[in-house]
Amino acid sequence: MLFHRIVHRSLPHLRLAQMASQFSTNGATSSATNSTRLSINDIPKSWTFTSKLPPDSLFPTPADSHKTPRDQIVPRQVRDALFTWVRPQTVEKPELLAVSPAAMRDLGIREGDEKTEDFVNTVAGNKLQGWDEEKLEGGYPWAQCYGGFQFGQWAGQLGDGRAISLFETTNPSTGVRYELQLKGAGLTPYSRFADGKAVLRSSIREFVVSEALNALGIPTTRALSLTLLPGVKVRREVTEPGAIVARFAQSWLRIGNFDILRARGDRDLIRKLATYVAEDVFGGWETLPGRLDDPDKPTESAPPKRNIPADTIEGPAESSENRFTRLYREIVRRNALTVAKWQAYGFMNGVLNTDNTSLFGLSIDFGPFAFMDNFDPSYTPNHDDFMLRYSYRNQPSIIWWNLVRLGESLGELIGAGSQVDDKTFVEDGVKEEEANGIIERAEKIIMQIGEEYKAVFLGEYKQIMTARLGLKNYKEGDFEELFSSLLDTMEALELDFNLFFRRLSSVKVDEIETEKARQDRAALFFYSDGVTGLGGEAEGRKRVGEWLDKWRQRILEDWGDGQTVSEEQDTERMQAMKKVNPSFIPRSWILDEVIKRVEKNNERDVLDRIMHLSLHPFEDSWAGRTFDGKEYRGDKDEETRWTSDVPRTGRAMQCSCSS
Repeated sequence: MLFHRIVHRSLPHLRLAQMASQFSTNGATSSATNSTRLSINDIPKSWTFTSKLPPDSLFPTPADSHKTPRDQIVPRQVRDALFTWVRPQTVEKPELLAVSPAAMRDLGIREGDEKTEDFVNTVAGNKLQGWDEEKLEGGYPWAQCYGGFQFGQWAGQLGDGRAISLFETTNPSTGVRYELQLKGAGLTPYSRFADGKAVLRSSIREFVVSEALNALGIPTTRALSLTLLPGVKVRREVTEPGAIVARFAQSWLRIGNFDILRARGDRDLIRKLATYVAEDVFGGWETLPGRLDDPDKPTESAPPKRNIPADTIEGPAESSENRFTRLYREIVRRNALTVAKWQAYGFMNGVLNTDNTSLFGLSIDFGPFAFMDNFDPSYTPNHDDFMLRYSYRNQPSIIWWNLVRLGESLGELIGAGSQVDDKTFVEDGVKEEEANGIIERAEKIIMQIGEEYKAVFLGEYKQIMTARLGLKNYKEGDFEELFSSLLDTMEALELDFNLFFRRLSSVKVDEIETEKARQDRAALFFYSDGVTGLGGEAEGRKRVGEWLDKWRQRILEDWGDGQTVSEEQDTERMQAMKKVNPSFIPRSWILDEVIKRVEKNNERDVLDRIMHLSLHPFEDSWAGRTFDGKEYRGDKDEETRWTSDVPRTGRAMQCSCSS
């Protein structure tokens, strides 16, 4: 039902330890103490992206851009380039509203540095790190050039219209390199008809959800800080306060970077960019996954081998795979894993255009996103998405549609097979008599990798859902008997998606031994205002009770001897479930409340509190407890409200792309 029955093959049993590993904090966590961390001035910085890829010819050097009056750097078409040197627009009296402690740690920035003037001016765009103002040399900010398909239609040149990257930094403790970027930092050549600004409303949403997804173990771009610009007013549907989010990622490259090059027939830059992605983003050609044992039967094949030399050709001539195919496979597999996590946790991006689809497999560019409230597979948080293209149900197929567009961009390189490095092919392109063979090979490989996408997606989805239901092993039949039947029940009764799993985590097996006990316990999963779906409360108790019976039998099989389970085992099972089923998620109604309190009431501490809950989503409570060696005061009443039933008027909210 939910995933259009994408694949229906059984997977090997999955161990609980493997499942649990999926829910550790995504992105390396620094073990460095605060004393070994550095100021934002002193963290290591690099500009690899701009040193290896061609800049906008209008500003061939940073100095050329820097000497240009800022108001003369305006929207225009940029060709034969992957970026433009452009500095953020300076702002007056920026107010730092909040930082993410987890982001500070993962970037290697010491706690307390956020109170310094240099930190505030850096994340507001007033201070250029690495740039020598007198010599007009050094590292310099930039904005990317890319295009994209928006709602399925080619939109032409897009690019970083209000995002400006400052530098890359590698955390010495983890070895992970991130690119720090400011969103809302001013006009760039890619701003089109917009103003280069971001409103506080959308900035709060992105700041919170970036860190929340990371804490849930979902690959995502991150957010370091949120800065209010008191002197900046932004016109959207109404006039709103301006803001900047300092955000970071292992890479900000997206499918749209290749879309624009393909649209312009720039085959040399496609090859150059693909090589950069493989060598500098993924760490080398040898890190990429090789050909499956049987590409037509991915679920029956072992995981792909890695450490394959760059010039190795794999497979028969009609579907021979070169290193660019391995690059494509890596990008496909990463995105399959990420969208599976979205589906398992009920997250919707809202605008899955190709320019919002990450090559690194990250959740990226947060506009009208949302987490699911009452379960509805047709729900889209984007009120402009009249055709439901980006609804929850469609996300797996839409990501694949986007990946096919990437396959088309890389198609010539993939289809060339063993001839990919021949001098005549590199310099002159495809000869007419070779075209059909190259097209056929590329199409065959892309279709095979499409089957791999389905297998990776469904395998990851099954693994997470198995863990969320408290099972140690996946069993053939669980998909229909437990997963699909539960989702059908949730949809029919309009039950809350994430609250169901969290509340299930507290249900003891001995509490649901009889039919009456199961039907009584079913009320735990209803909103306090009753069952709003089909059949009312009586039907709801019956359906949930029947599902609880099937779930109970699987728990007895998985944790016990099929008949009983010890109290110790059941306690262990409940503890394991709470580690993968969040108590807190930043739902739309909560974000809406926080935005109003910050904008209208000038509250500031509420941002720290929502960030704290987002960074520790699996706890039963927060206020009055110790985290990272410090007592967290919090607000118990607020926590209770935010983790209880969603108010009727706050369910399934929608918002616009306007931000």
